[in-house]
Amino acid sequence: MKYILALDQGTTISRAIIFDHNATIKSSAHLELNQHYPCSGWVEQDGMEIFRSQLQVAQEALLRAGLTAGDIAAIGVTNQRETTMVWEKSSGLPVYNAIVWQDRRTADTCEKLKSDGLEPYFRQKTGLLLDPYFSGTKLAWILDNMQMARTRAEKGELLFGTVDSWLLWNLTGGRRHISDVSNASRTLLFNIHTCSWDSDLLNLLNIPAAMLPAIVSSSEVYGETAPGLFSGKILICGMAGDQQAALFGQGCTHPGLAKNTYGTGCFMLKHTGETPILSNNRLLTTVAWRIGNKTEYAIEGSVFVAGAAVQWLRDGLGIISSAGDVESLAASVPDNGGVFVVPAFTGLGAPHWDPFARGTITGISRGTTAAHIARATLESIALQTVDLANAMREDTGIKLHELRVDGGATDNNLLMQLQADLLRVPVVRSQIRETTALGAAFLAGLAVGYWQNSEDISITRRIERTFIPKMSDKNVGLIRQGWERAITCAKV
Repeated sequence: MKYILALDQGTTISRAIIFDHNATIKSSAHLELNQHYPCSGWVEQDGMEIFRSQLQVAQEALLRAGLTAGDIAAIGVTNQRETTMVWEKSSGLPVYNAIVWQDRRTADTCEKLKSDGLEPYFRQKTGLLLDPYFSGTKLAWILDNMQMARTRAEKGELLFGTVDSWLLWNLTGGRRHISDVSNASRTLLFNIHTCSWDSDLLNLLNIPAAMLPAIVSSSEVYGETAPGLFSGKILICGMAGDQQAALFGQGCTHPGLAKNTYGTGCFMLKHTGETPILSNNRLLTTVAWRIGNKTEYAIEGSVFVAGAAVQWLRDGLGIISSAGDVESLAASVPDNGGVFVVPAFTGLGAPHWDPFARGTITGISRGTTAAHIARATLESIALQTVDLANAMREDTGIKLHELRVDGGATDNNLLMQLQADLLRVPVVRSQIRETTALGAAFLAGLAVGYWQNSEDISITRRIERTFIPKMSDKNVGLIRQGWERAITCAKV
């Protein structure tokens, strides 16, 4: 029996998981990554540590399972998306640290492009907003600030890539410099309509085309691992950005299906079919994946603060001793007592996009307790997701029939029930929580016939629990009204 090895290179953890044909986890390993903060708003990582940690956990997962390279049918890769790397073609050594997607150093560059009236132009071609979040301005910063970098890049001596490209380069011993369409669509350099690098955008950001990776699909044979990494060569066959991989791992392969990942923030993606839909609510349009000659798209919204709000209850207010305590505390009261928490600690994300909004608590009375604040905090996570879902329905015209969920906070049953109640649709929690890695495994397995098609994959999907809306329409309406008032206060 053969297996699929999924490499899940995240922002804070490199993880490797081995799946069998039933999508059951055979073994796994993980290793935490260091982050560096050289200046306020700057976030960097050691590119060599990224690769070495990912290789180490892959080797460890094989060892724990008692498997060798010959037992692995294919490797699938998923990754933190917009993090930017530049390295020497000859040596493979980075010329600068990886600039992490959270980094804000290019905010002034983005504001200048906006003031020049270029955001609609970028948005129409890329589906993205002009924001330091994306890779293009990070790459331009490296070229502008590293000695001779631009000249060397124009000569083809330097290579650019997001983390998928960096991992593939190293896994193949420098033989493949590629990026899949889902990761390329997060760079501000990729035209989502033509599915190619856009020369006009490259000129605007002064990016030499010679340093860009070749574009590939999300499920095909890219190559094989270099000698010495494992006990033998292994095919590398699947690749997608982490949120797109989670969408695929959740089985959201038809228009209208959506998933939400609950972590520090929330990432909600909705499959929109084979035609990109540009948002009127400042959501992002992104490539979901390409399999064969078929490119599929999604619309995406991000909540900045979700699980981080629970951490604030623990670390900032001290009303819980561990994140897991929030559920029992919030459940000790029947409602929020009129209290609403807007956790806009760093502004509000989609669909509000208000960087000046700040955290707000409204409705406090003499009877307010820590339990009411805890419950209102959980409701804020669910209500921000409702705002995203409503914006997506307006943009796509497709009603949401259920929400598939993953991420650490989905262990909180009260939060999941509140989500179902306030969204007014069932919330479906999978038995396998590692849906990002699972999506990468599915994409790799499809490329080598390990699974034949999406129907073959769907057989492996196992639902752990479905949360059905129970709250009355009246109470839902009152909560939503209170939330709207609180949002207005947070924006003042």
